[in-house]
Amino acid sequence: MVNFPGYIANPVKELMQGIKEISNKNYNKRLVFPAKDEFGDLADAFNQMAAKLDEYEHSNLASILFEKRRIETIINSMTDGIIGIDDKQFIIFANKVACTLIGMPEEKLTGQYAPNIALENDLLRNMLFVEQSRMKIFADGRESYFTKDVLEVTNDYKVIGKVIILKNITDLQQLNDAKTTFIATISHELKTPLSSIRMSLKLLEDERVGGVNNEQKQLLQNIDADTHRLLQITAELLDTAQVETGKINLNFGNTHPKNIVNYAVKAIRSLADQKEITIAVDCPDSLPHVMADLDKTTWVLINLLSNAVKYSPEKATVNLNVKKQGNAIEFSVKDTGQGIDEKYVARIFERYFRIPGADADKTGTGLGLAIAKDFIEAQGGHIGVESGAGEGSRFYFTLDINNTQ
Repeated sequence: MVNFPGYIANPVKELMQGIKEISNKNYNKRLVFPAKDEFGDLADAFNQMAAKLDEYEHSNLASILFEKRRIETIINSMTDGIIGIDDKQFIIFANKVACTLIGMPEEKLTGQYAPNIALENDLLRNMLFVEQSRMKIFADGRESYFTKDVLEVTNDYKVIGKVIILKNITDLQQLNDAKTTFIATISHELKTPLSSIRMSLKLLEDERVGGVNNEQKQLLQNIDADTHRLLQITAELLDTAQVETGKINLNFGNTHPKNIVNYAVKAIRSLADQKEITIAVDCPDSLPHVMADLDKTTWVLINLLSNAVKYSPEKATVNLNVKKQGNAIEFSVKDTGQGIDEKYVARIFERYFRIPGADADKTGTGLGLAIAKDFIEAQGGHIGVESGAGEGSRFYFTLDINNTQ
């Protein structure tokens, strides 16, 4: 009876100690009770549990380590620069390409507070704080071009970090530059002979040179129309080359919106008359002046009016409205044509995009609206479209008011 309390209390105390060790992830802890009674059975059960937990822990850890090494191998084998940053702005990892571009070894980047390193590293500062998708970096002994993508890492809809990817597009950029140069050269070379052909056609239509019969006159008109279309295409290609090289030469000037409107309407009048289309203009004299490149802005408005006339039915009305919108002037052209399907509206300003199923004689090169967008945005304006299938289309753009007049 004297020994009985200890007989009960000591195994319970050892069991409590063993449970504490297990809770601290010490799965090597084992219980040894000499007696072959219920406490002995309890010790065996405890030891089996500890062994299973130890087995699971090591297998799970091995699996995690394997996945970690596999992911690291994949990331380091990629040709893109990749950096992982947690939600507190600490660098978790950086692959070999990223380390080479930044100019720092991995051991000096990993675990460091990114903004501190960015204070003395221009590239990392641009990667973290500058909102730009394309970057030019001196790498591999030459100027290289990269695109930057930032991917958010989430857990249960909560952002826990981000991954920055720098993709090397130098080869693609060089091919694009070569393509742009080729287009500009060919377009320039074509423009001179086409202009000469058109001049010769004008001479042939002059009765002082000699008479032509009706059939010949029709052929001359067809040749003139095709030549005009080719000249338009070459002009658009030249404008595209100018835009792609980033060499848009803007000549800003102070002008009233009516000057832009009058010039554009006059230029499009003959095309509208062919389809007996009325161009209804609403441009009040009371509107303030704008700061704009007159030639390029007029080109954009002519392009919008030309498209509106082209897609409108005969004897229709095209509305050209100009109004003040906040600190800007909005020019809008609305037609009553077939409209644009909603799924194509977002792509209408893309280069070379043409609406599937449209008539071949109406689609053009797919460059006009893309160039118009570049011309307007280069002046700090905005261009857009509102349309739906069977509802017609409303194209519009804005230009800043000249507040210094």
